Amino acid sequence: MPLPPVSQFQLTPDMRICRLLNGMWQVSGAHGRIDPLAALQNMFAYLDAGFTTWDLADHYGPAEDFIGEFRRQLAATRGPEALRAMQAFTKWVPQPGPMTRPVVERNVDISRRRMGMDTLDLLQFHWWDYEDTAYLDALTHLAQLRDDGKLAHLALTNFDTTHLQTITEHGIRIVSNQVQYSLIDLRPEVRMVPFCQDHDITLLTYGTLCGGLLSDAYLGQPEPRSAVLNTASLRKYKQMVDAWGGWALFQELLMTLRRIADQYGVSIANVAVRYVLDRPAVAGVIVGVRLGVADHHGENAWVFTLRLTDDDHEAIQAVLVQSRNLYEHIGDCGDEYRR
Repeated sequence: MPLPPVSQFQLTPDMRICRLLNGMWQVSGAHGRIDPLAALQNMFAYLDAGFTTWDLADHYGPAEDFIGEFRRQLAATRGPEALRAMQAFTKWVPQPGPMTRPVVERNVDISRRRMGMDTLDLLQFHWWDYEDTAYLDALTHLAQLRDDGKLAHLALTNFDTTHLQTITEHGIRIVSNQVQYSLIDLRPEVRMVPFCQDHDITLLTYGTLCGGLLSDAYLGQPEPRSAVLNTASLRKYKQMVDAWGGWALFQELLMTLRRIADQYGVSIANVAVRYVLDRPAVAGVIVGVRLGVADHHGENAWVFTLRLTDDDHEAIQAVLVQSRNLYEHIGDCGDEYRR
């Protein structure tokens, strides 16, 4: 059954995306072995179900190569016009240093070659060290490459509000910023969301399911220890849960989400995703896909049947008010990567 029209979002005048993006961090090697043949077959299943938009990065292991091979197989079996049905958003995550035009263009060309794309749909730029202002040089060159047709749109990942403002004041047009955003981590709502609303910038969110912790699988379970946290995502987001308020409060949140989910015949994960999809400035939520290992696109589609009421929001808020303020504890979006 195809996804309903509400599953799509007009990210730019020339590009509509699925509001649930297929996150490819899971092929990076940090989540276990991936069978390439099974993964590619699974990618067809996601596309055919309406999950047309992929989020990846130059450093996610073979992710860009997977996209390149998938595009080749898609064009070979269904014709080149079938490529218009999908979008692939990659990231460039360079080490700080001089950002000359040749350096920037060479790295863009690597992604174009790996992904088999003359023009990248969307390039999301990350920068580790704000004290090195060469990020402005990199973005200036990327904007020129966009105007030259090597990428269609320019975006950011894990930039804070202050530096997003600096970039916009330099006249660099940004489509979106990818940030961590979930029921556990509401830091974007402090400064990022208002700024994005004022400047016609959208948010693509990750960590919305806390690596799978915000799901029925962890309801009523004892606090997981290191041996159970067997993926990079689980280890990362368990630390976020600890900073947010701890396992006991997290269980209270899961129980509240389960009561809401029961009303609509959906999952805890669906409620958690729907909550963030409904926030201002959010264009889409990235949900990690374990290609060739597990396939949850059928369950994920339930998100688009779900509408949360004021009572649902009040029940969730009654739990959230008991948690710590992560903006005060960690800082703005992306600050956890620069501490």
